[in-house]
Amino acid sequence: MAAADAVADEALRAAGVGTHEPDAGRRTPTGHGAAAPGTGRNTAGAGAGRRAGGSGARRTAAGSDPRLDLSGPTADEPETAGPGSADGGSSGEGAAGGRANGSGSADRVASGGGASFGPFGPGVGGGPVLWAVGVASSGLVDPSGRVVLSVAIPEWTGVQLADHFGARFGVPALVDNDSRLAALAEQWLGVARYAADFVYLLAGLRTGLGLVLGGTVHRGFGGAAGEIGALPQAGWIRAQEHLAGREPAALFAAARGGDRSALGAVRRYVRDLAVGTAALVLTLDPQMVVLGGGFSRSADVLLDPLRKELDKHCIRTPEVLASALGEESVALGAIKLAVDHVGARMFANA
Repeated sequence: MAAADAVADEALRAAGVGTHEPDAGRRTPTGHGAAAPGTGRNTAGAGAGRRAGGSGARRTAAGSDPRLDLSGPTADEPETAGPGSADGGSSGEGAAGGRANGSGSADRVASGGGASFGPFGPGVGGGPVLWAVGVASSGLVDPSGRVVLSVAIPEWTGVQLADHFGARFGVPALVDNDSRLAALAEQWLGVARYAADFVYLLAGLRTGLGLVLGGTVHRGFGGAAGEIGALPQAGWIRAQEHLAGREPAALFAAARGGDRSALGAVRRYVRDLAVGTAALVLTLDPQMVVLGGGFSRSADVLLDPLRKELDKHCIRTPEVLASALGEESVALGAIKLAVDHVGARMFANA
């Protein structure tokens, strides 16, 4: 549990959240403490944290991001998201808080080396109040918030993250798989906002998958939907081997410059990635395939070869698009998970 403790401690330090004595006279939608004052709008505010990625520890700041203002019809506004972070792995653990305040925008979404946290906002007396925590973890996560299996971080296998983070923060903690939450974010703020059925590839030093079917993130009976990468015949395990020995960002840059060796490695990687992707397309007939994760920064060298490979296998090739959110997608999905929980409680108590 030391790893989870460290993640929670860093979140508190980064966001400036200390202990908060709830006002006995007021209750939040979660039943913990006092609701934050303000306009009553349900917004996602300041966020800070760290995330495990294949290219090492790093931090990014999204700035004051109007995409996270939930007070208006965000889905109908133009998407202006910039590129994500440098090419890296898709594995990671994250947490994101959700609460209501009047700030109206996200001041910061930071990512780096172990988890992602946000949002936190001003509460009673100026102190931050947290209403819910969303946690994104690599591996198989069951509906109760327990990590059933994590290959990327084996010591988290069996950890009940929902209970642990809930106890640490004193608010409900919602946990899901990182790839699935990335798909949720893409549906919320990205290129799949108007798609009812799409396949999301969280592409990095490993490949994850999120499925949205009928407008809903598909989790399956036990939360194991989309683990096609575990099947060797799907090609995704083999795909990563074609990138071994070179930094992915450098490899993609070389391919962009016409290096024949790099182009060959990219072609072999995409060919194997397309095997499992084509199986999903043939099974689900989605409207689109979204390439997300760290590798989405190099979509200019990946998308066309992927479309061509899918054309070879599929009866109908869907749109193949690059994510608008890049590596921020996992953290944003965790935020959305927490915000949805808070919103449901608010309406339930109305």
